[in-house]
Amino acid sequence: MKKNYVFVAAGLGLVQLALLSTAAHAQDTTRVLNDVVVTATRSPKKILEIGRVVEVITAEQISHAQGKTLPELLNTVPGITFSGANNAPGISSSVFLRGASTGNTLILVDGFPVNDASTIDGSYDLNAFPLDQIDHIEILKGSGSTLYGSDAVAGVINIITKHATGQGLKSNVQLSGGTYNTFKESAGLIGTVNKTDIAINLSNTDSKGFPAATDTSGKAGFRNDGFHQRSASVNLNQHVSEKLVINGNLQTSYNTGNLPYGAFTDDPNYRYANTFIFGGLGAKLNLSKGDLKFNVTETDVHNNYNDAASAVNFNFPSYQKNIGHITDAEAVFNYSLCKELDITSGADFKYSNTKQYSTYDTIASVSNNITSVYTSLFLKEGIFHMELGGRYNHDAKYGSNETYTINPSVLLFDQLKVFITMASAYKSPSLYQLYSIYHGTGLRPETTTSYETGFDWELIKNRLSFNTVFYEYKTKNVLYFLPEPNPPYGKYENGEFQKDKGFESELKLTVDKLTASAYTAYVTGELTDENGVTTDNLIRRPSHTYGAGAYYQVTNSFSAGLVYKYTGSRPDEKFNPDFSSSVVSLKPYGLLDAHLQFTANTHVSLFADLKNLLDEKYTDWVGYNTSRFNFMAGIKYQIN
Repeated sequence: MKKNYVFVAAGLGLVQLALLSTAAHAQDTTRVLNDVVVTATRSPKKILEIGRVVEVITAEQISHAQGKTLPELLNTVPGITFSGANNAPGISSSVFLRGASTGNTLILVDGFPVNDASTIDGSYDLNAFPLDQIDHIEILKGSGSTLYGSDAVAGVINIITKHATGQGLKSNVQLSGGTYNTFKESAGLIGTVNKTDIAINLSNTDSKGFPAATDTSGKAGFRNDGFHQRSASVNLNQHVSEKLVINGNLQTSYNTGNLPYGAFTDDPNYRYANTFIFGGLGAKLNLSKGDLKFNVTETDVHNNYNDAASAVNFNFPSYQKNIGHITDAEAVFNYSLCKELDITSGADFKYSNTKQYSTYDTIASVSNNITSVYTSLFLKEGIFHMELGGRYNHDAKYGSNETYTINPSVLLFDQLKVFITMASAYKSPSLYQLYSIYHGTGLRPETTTSYETGFDWELIKNRLSFNTVFYEYKTKNVLYFLPEPNPPYGKYENGEFQKDKGFESELKLTVDKLTASAYTAYVTGELTDENGVTTDNLIRRPSHTYGAGAYYQVTNSFSAGLVYKYTGSRPDEKFNPDFSSSVVSLKPYGLLDAHLQFTANTHVSLFADLKNLLDEKYTDWVGYNTSRFNFMAGIKYQIN
């Protein structure tokens, strides 16, 4: 405890010394009815015209969270639980949106999917994205497979990287450091030269970390599991003419670090080295009443895990090398047919390939592809708005399937939006499930039917707003692992049924220099297996979460705020020495963070992010540690 007091004193001392700060972000996401978003409809539209729940984490709010990681930031959004966000640095974490399992929330970069073809569920590790390379984030809640295809079951998280605005080049440098011997350096160059938009960002993060696995004895001397990241992003736009823009982007990250052997077990030799590369080329042709976009993107992930022989693993060395590659080519057409009717239509071809080598299994080069066409119509007549859309998919492995979206809404008094959504969504089997030694026969996609109803109400325009949404998801053909008595001792099958339901409510207030918000979210779910046995399977997903935050602009140069999040009890799976498992209940916990910022002049700003101020001791995963009180503080210099 004395050591913790030293950390607190050191953190507060730095703040007092430099008046560091970053704004209290947490629940300070934006959902003002006149805001324009693109993720929900694949074209710019005001939120009041969309019958969906869209959260926006703005560029300003990201700049006020400079001491956080992307998983930590997303963990503050109502309805999202980012399990493991506060584990040891670099340890994989899982995003759960509205109770849906990992892999059922689609991750986009600048509007295009970034799946990992080498993983079991196809999910992408968001530790690959440093916050300083992101401009803003749009979060679409609810099924989005009609416009985005596979994995957009519970929602879509669209990470929009930094792009140039305004003539001339500007550059900046940022240095920060904090607890667990964590240090970060970043630099950026952004602006427009003639008709070329340029945005280049580089960052480097090093952390000694802390022991990822829990030492129950407290005397075993587990090593600190460190994390190192080198990352770069480049965005270029060439304005060929007033109507034609050609764009190119590249985002790459190289992560290395240490891993424990598993829950409650250290491993002094276990290391990983993962490379993430996302790049694309595209063109946008502006039409008289719309636009036509062409894009080709590549996503490559190389995951390497090595564990040298030691007493921990019975002197049996192991290795695993997974390579995933995805090529996605798409054309999107947006057009205003008349004053009352817009259309978004597109065609997409996605090719996936993986190679996997390990001590236990080898997957030679295997691949699959899916071709899709889709159309959504957006009707607006007076106070009435409606989306009606459909998608047809043809998968080379399992054949064809379709999705639909029906989404009417009305805007009353220009302040109250009421909406209903009925939609279907799907998640395709991964290459691992299709081709590993555990592959099933005749696997089909998981198919979900979702229902939503709710409202957005600006009680006082641009001052006070309140929203609530109720939802229900029913998923058939859930993929699961069926144990068997003979080698390989199991296989993947379809057949289980999942049902989730819940609600979210959020209240937001903006008065002069004060921004405050509060929210509550609830989700419950049941899984019925192939024998008709029903269980609560929301592993690591709390049924109740709530939070509140307040941010105050104390002076023109200094701002401060607090944010609190409560995470309720949730089940987790505990594995026993005899390889059996049991479900245990994890205790609820609450985290209080402080965020401060001081702008010295037009060139220099100082910040600090103090996390887990009450030094709460809690568990996100059985057998793994979470961070106690910790801080990041630093300085940003705008060169010109």
